[in-house]
Amino acid sequence: MPAHVERAAAEAAPIAPVEVHPELAFTDLGLSPASLEAIAAAEFKTPTPVQQRTIPPALAGKDIIATAATGTGKTLAFALPIIERLVGRRGARALVLAPTRELVQQITEVIRQFGARRGVRAVEIVGGMGMDLQVRGLREGREVIVATPGRLIDHLDRGTARLDQIEVLVLDEADRMLDMGFKPQMERILDCVPEKRQTMLLSATMGAEVASFARACLVDPVRIATMTNGTVASRAEQLVYYVRQEGKLPLLQALLAKDDKTTLVFTRTKHRAEKLAKSLTKHGFAVARIHGDRSQSQRNAALEDFRSGEVRVLVATDVAARGLDVEEIGHVVCFDLSLVAEDHVHRIGRTARASASGCASSFCSPEELKLLHEIEKFTRTKLPRAQMPEGLPALPEPVAPPAEERPAVRDPRNAPPGHRPASRTDTPRGPAPGSGARGGS
Repeated sequence: MPAHVERAAAEAAPIAPVEVHPELAFTDLGLSPASLEAIAAAEFKTPTPVQQRTIPPALAGKDIIATAATGTGKTLAFALPIIERLVGRRGARALVLAPTRELVQQITEVIRQFGARRGVRAVEIVGGMGMDLQVRGLREGREVIVATPGRLIDHLDRGTARLDQIEVLVLDEADRMLDMGFKPQMERILDCVPEKRQTMLLSATMGAEVASFARACLVDPVRIATMTNGTVASRAEQLVYYVRQEGKLPLLQALLAKDDKTTLVFTRTKHRAEKLAKSLTKHGFAVARIHGDRSQSQRNAALEDFRSGEVRVLVATDVAARGLDVEEIGHVVCFDLSLVAEDHVHRIGRTARASASGCASSFCSPEELKLLHEIEKFTRTKLPRAQMPEGLPALPEPVAPPAEERPAVRDPRNAPPGHRPASRTDTPRGPAPGSGARGGS
């Protein structure tokens, strides 16, 4: 059957679930001695569930759709099979698409770490950096292209990238790419790669749009689900604080004063991230920040300072919710609740990565109550209420609104006609942190 006919049939067919395997060792997955040696050198002892279930069918060349929580080892699950396949090959043979610069950098580093000694090279294609170095890497014919969709389109338009020899396509964090509006770019890129290829789609959530996109671009895929859709990292202890907007900064300061854990703080907008970082710095905390207005070099420096312990607190917008590869983040704070419930999963996934544990605190103001209910509905989890630190006013736990008053949809893309959800850049009501409100100076 021609490939395009197979793809049309696949689009209409349900995706079959994969059989759950018992726990396996890396030596049971079909990897070569060279890969096992690299794994041992990295001191990885036991494959995670997504690695156990993804690596064997990936090595067999199967199309794969995998759902797994952030921080469970998805990158290595597709990187190792790509490296095994491309040993001794030359030219761009694999393409990995990811939504953010940070995630592209993380994937590239993993491929370099495990592929360098085997002659498998990667080129990093992202915006916010000069084109010349990227063009040089593409002209060298490095075997793996790791790219954000927008910058790869720039190279296709300039004629500096060719995708006609791609044998493996990976769509990592596909839900996030679709949520960020990259679907047109992804479809154009799909038109540029050969129809006969292996495709792997990985996602932390599996909404209707992701499932539809998967059926359109995968053929008879193996489905790997190591979690229920909407599940957050099981080792993350979650708490919710009911607090007014003007009380968020004093609350954060009190929590930071309780221990010395590394802390990642999420705000909803770039403006609030800047304000909050300045306020915390003024109160004596070592703080770095990353958001869309920071240059790539500034973002890299902030992440390096956070990883090294030079700064204890990193304030970020959701640009960092995926692709932020920092071990042992002890505390994630959602200073502002996510406008889209799915994003909450990725925020919380920044702590309790791999076999680690951590805690996650969500600050819920009265204006954000509906967002909290949507998060709890999506994750099927009632977040336990935390006790306010001594000396800070506690709000009574609010009563859930009637079902008909709750938002009809979680995702703004699926909103009915006439419904206008708040945009990702809308600032929550109430004063910005550090704006002179009580506790903000």
